Amino acid sequence: MHTVLVILAGFALLGLCLLLARASAGAGRAQRAKAALIFIPLWLVGAAVNLWVGVSQAGYSVAEELPIFLVVFAIPAAVAFVLWRAWSRP
Repeated sequence: MHTVLVILAGFALLGLCLLLARASAGAGRAQRAKAALIFIPLWLVGAAVNLWVGVSQAGYSVAEELPIFLVVFAIPAAVAFVLWRAWSRP
C-alpha cells in the first residue's frame, strides 16, 4: 500500500509542476513540456528519499528496496516523459 501512495505522491508532484508552469508562464505547450522535464529529476530525488527511508528506518536492505525504488520512480517518470515528448513536438 505504501508503494501505491508514494507513486500517487509522484503524480501529485507532476501535477503541481504543471500547475506552477501554467501559473508562471501560461498554458503553452512549451511551458508544460519544460515542467514535465523538470519533474523527472525532482522525482528522482523524492524516490531516492523513499529508498533511504526504507533502508534506514524500515530496516530493509538496499537489495530489497532497489526494485521498489525502480517501480516508484519509473511509473511517474515515464508518464512525465510521454507528456514531454507529446508537448515538445511541433
